[in-house]
Amino acid sequence: MTTTLPPGPAVLPATAVRPADLERRLHAYALDRVAGWGLPLGLAAALVVGEAATWLVVLAPLLLGAVLVVLGAALLSSRGATPGMALLGLRVETPGGALTLSAAVRRQAVLALAGLPTFGLGLATLAWTAAADVSGRRRGWHDELVGAVVVDARPVPAAVVGPERPQPIVNLTAMRLVPPEPTPAGVAPDVPVTPTPADPLHATPLPATPLPATPEPPAPAPGRRRAAAPAATRAPEPVPPRRAARPETRWRATADTGETVLVRGLTLLGRGPQPREGESAADLVALPSTDMSVSKTHAQLQLSDDGSLVVMDRGSTNGSVLIRQGVPRHLSAGRPVTLLDGDVLHLGDRVLEISGER
Repeated sequence: MTTTLPPGPAVLPATAVRPADLERRLHAYALDRVAGWGLPLGLAAALVVGEAATWLVVLAPLLLGAVLVVLGAALLSSRGATPGMALLGLRVETPGGALTLSAAVRRQAVLALAGLPTFGLGLATLAWTAAADVSGRRRGWHDELVGAVVVDARPVPAAVVGPERPQPIVNLTAMRLVPPEPTPAGVAPDVPVTPTPADPLHATPLPATPLPATPEPPAPAPGRRRAAAPAATRAPEPVPPRRAARPETRWRATADTGETVLVRGLTLLGRGPQPREGESAADLVALPSTDMSVSKTHAQLQLSDDGSLVVMDRGSTNGSVLIRQGVPRHLSAGRPVTLLDGDVLHLGDRVLEISGER
């Protein structure tokens, strides 16, 4: 069964490479600032040593800094990268291709003002906005200002783009729920069976109920026949209470367009989801993406043995983000995560809200 959901709002297009990680972006920024701050500060120091006028000591470094901002913007517009980005294999992209010169100037001006003039607080704020980006593309406020995204332009290793391998689903909650042992053949169901020590849930056997002491009957008088003694009876052992069956939970995934999908088993999500060889899927849910940020087989939903719902990213290009109580969490490919009622999933530009009802 294939379910097609209408396309959502348009945002940035997916790229053929990965979003740049924050550490590499910070290193590229530091390389650019060596020239962007070093040259104006060196010029100011030279003017002070030469006993130049105060206005010249202040104005000349500012003009040189402005020239460097425009020069960096020109490189960003023409080549898609500043010198620091080019050295570390990063590139800036937009839906229409490279940045325009005016947009590049605005972006570089924000980065310049976020450094020394704000004592680094502006730079920390931009880094925080990039880390908190729920789309998984690590866009800071200066990137969103010009509609751009910084990507890793290095070649993707062959192992990353190779065929996907099946990943087993492991649910820690289900592992703790061990089903009861079957009744051995030839034993009545009501007769308790002493568990073996290998059973983790019954490592300690039930204590045996002691038999009540039976007093010895008095010796019969001579010449009188002794009456037959009643047979000793064993007190019945208490039967352990049976575990009540847990109510079944019906899990639903509601898309941002209002359409709802009932999870009946393995459910694959993506632009054109397809099961792996030998894999049986209950539902294939197509998520049209206007910017192609949703991978062909992006993620999967699966019901575990204890009735909980588990999500797993299937190695998507742009990643999956789980939002729980307003806190985003990026999902690692191939690692299952148990979902709760009220969780929200971001798969590229699509949003799915998870709900469970008993």
